[in-house]
Amino acid sequence: MSDIARRAGVSKNTVSLALRADPQIPERTCRRIQRLAQGMGYQKNPTVAHLMTQLRKFRSPAFQSSLALLNANLDPAAFTRHPTIPVYVKGCRRRATQLGYSLDEFWLHDKNLDGNRLNKILRTRNIRGVIVVGLMKENRLPARFLPTWKEFHTVVTGVRTQDPTLSFACTDHHILALKAFEQALRLGYQRPALVLDREIDQLVDGRFSAGARIAQQQLPKARQIEPFYLIAEARKNPELFYNWFAKEKPDLILTLYNIVRDWIEAVKLRIPCDMGLIQLEWRQDYPDWAGMDQHNDMVGEAAVEMVINMIHNHSPGLPDFPLATLIGSTWVPGKTVREKKSVVVAS
Repeated sequence: MSDIARRAGVSKNTVSLALRADPQIPERTCRRIQRLAQGMGYQKNPTVAHLMTQLRKFRSPAFQSSLALLNANLDPAAFTRHPTIPVYVKGCRRRATQLGYSLDEFWLHDKNLDGNRLNKILRTRNIRGVIVVGLMKENRLPARFLPTWKEFHTVVTGVRTQDPTLSFACTDHHILALKAFEQALRLGYQRPALVLDREIDQLVDGRFSAGARIAQQQLPKARQIEPFYLIAEARKNPELFYNWFAKEKPDLILTLYNIVRDWIEAVKLRIPCDMGLIQLEWRQDYPDWAGMDQHNDMVGEAAVEMVINMIHNHSPGLPDFPLATLIGSTWVPGKTVREKKSVVVAS
């Protein structure tokens, strides 16, 4: 490292920081020193690198730099009043603080903001990493921000984007739906069914319905139920739901919507005695529901780690091979499902 410092005309500490792509060192300087080190045959010692990582882990982090936290939701206050988005933000803030980063917030639907202007702000504040939170209706980012995606290290939370496709962190929706169905079967339900807005399923590339379909394949054909997708229409006309319900005769519903409980109870069915309910995104404000905790705070943490890793590895811009981090979910027992029936074996 001393040889690299002499060749580069900088201090040994500057070389150390540059090889780790520390934000304190200008990006151009980092690249120059890294190219020089590579040409001189420099290689990290994995044992020493691991030791230094552990030492830094247990040391209070000094302030490193800022990251941009972009609210992609149509609601400018979604970070505080949306039922789901604040959990992602909580995880982002927690992990950023742990790693010595602050978060500067922006709203992508601000009419006075576009990619060129945002880029100028980010450069002025020495921000090199961007985390996008809040895509809930579509998986396409505003086209006017293409200059930002081309220049900066960017990670999206919650969904896989299209046009452009960026690296992302999200819940593993496929395994979540699969495990939720399997849990319903373990509890003794015979005809579990998926009730989901088709737009939401399309938003996650059909992973909810794919997981449910695979789980249903282990059932006899007569017990395989077609999902109900007309949530938006049924909010205006619940008869659409009741007609499906009468035809398919489910004994448990897996859904994202609390209004389904209202529809069930409106026809005098008791939960969980007559009908079971599983929430595919369990939330603390409805603690009596059984469901799957998506751990969206951990998704936020993962997104922060991903973008910082990109900064350290100098991989800004549109990725040739977008990365994906999938976070597992866990089952949360609740009062909306019955307890598993015990099997009595005759002696």
